[in-house]
Amino acid sequence: MESYWTRNQIKTTIKDLGYRYFEKGSYNVNIIGIRNGQTQDKITNAFDDQITISYKDAAGNWKFHCWKATTDPGKYWSKNLLNANGVAILKEGQYQSSFAIGLHQGKYEALCQRAPVKVYRDANKDSYFDHHPDNIHEGIYGINIHKAGSWKGGSVQIDKWSAGCQVFSIQDNFYDFMNILNKARDRWGNSFTYTLINSQDIC
Repeated sequence: MESYWTRNQIKTTIKDLGYRYFEKGSYNVNIIGIRNGQTQDKITNAFDDQITISYKDAAGNWKFHCWKATTDPGKYWSKNLLNANGVAILKEGQYQSSFAIGLHQGKYEALCQRAPVKVYRDANKDSYFDHHPDNIHEGIYGINIHKAGSWKGGSVQIDKWSAGCQVFSIQDNFYDFMNILNKARDRWGNSFTYTLINSQDIC
């Protein structure tokens, strides 16, 4: 996917928000999700967000990738609640050392939640996501970073692929992502930070 952003824009935004941006050593990855600020409140059921990664390779050269994804739940789980408090919508923020490579639903390697994160809960089943500050829950909810289907061109609709997870539309993009993470794990251990920002915050 062609990126709307540059690595420097992402780095500047992360630092302006007061978050950590890792620059020391090779494969010290910065995993940053970008929620589409234009559609953030509407349940589009579309992969209209992005997941990015930036890091230095073994030669010390900066690399930047940006992939089509969703950072929001799909329509199905917004209407068919798994939790009585409502569907989970990951709150924007930085979750340091909160993820590790593991098995998503026991099926394949993905980046899995290992420490508490904050989510909004939306239970009214309308066509909009509610981001109410008085309805934030914190805990381990299985908010993983994984892939949707195996269709070559990528999944178009989120549907059941996300009940709050961060999900890649295109399988091959996800495999590229995991290949980078495995190299990072070899150097830094199996602990990863994930940061979610809003596209409207990007400089």
